[in-house]
Amino acid sequence: MSLRHALLGLLSDRPSSGYDLMKLFDTTLANVWRATQSQVYGELTRMTDAGLIDVSAEGPRGRKEYSLRPEGRAELQRWLTTPAQPQPLRSEWMLRVFFLGLLPSAQAREQLARIAEEEDEQIAELEKLLGSREWTGDRLSVSGRLVLEYGLRGSAMKREWARWALDQIPAGRERER
Repeated sequence: MSLRHALLGLLSDRPSSGYDLMKLFDTTLANVWRATQSQVYGELTRMTDAGLIDVSAEGPRGRKEYSLRPEGRAELQRWLTTPAQPQPLRSEWMLRVFFLGLLPSAQAREQLARIAEEEDEQIAELEKLLGSREWTGDRLSVSGRLVLEYGLRGSAMKREWARWALDQIPAGRERER
């Protein structure tokens, strides 16, 4: 997925400012795709230059509202209907897990316990987000709720895996050199 397609998808619902798009990102896509303010505003400029969106309104303090052009809708449709290319899995935390055997068991167990705690925190944040808004039947609300549920289930799985992995490393037993 690209930032461009995420923004085109958000703009397909209604014209929005960069600020509005950042808020939408934070409440609908944050657990599957992160973007900084500078990335969003830079991509909006590139999409405008490419003829995919228009600046449909300008307000005070340089506020711009963007709307989707037919070319942008066609690009979004093309992207949605093209099979996704498999992405190579790169997970720093799983790479660290692979080498936990190099640590004394107490430290290895601490790392796994930390993963479980981090997932507890992530679940709490996602549940807070779940309760912070009314999930209506509109298209973005339904899609946002689907993505949020994916994040909740993924974090729950990772937490349960970390707890299971913690039980696989005996306490007080040092690794052999």
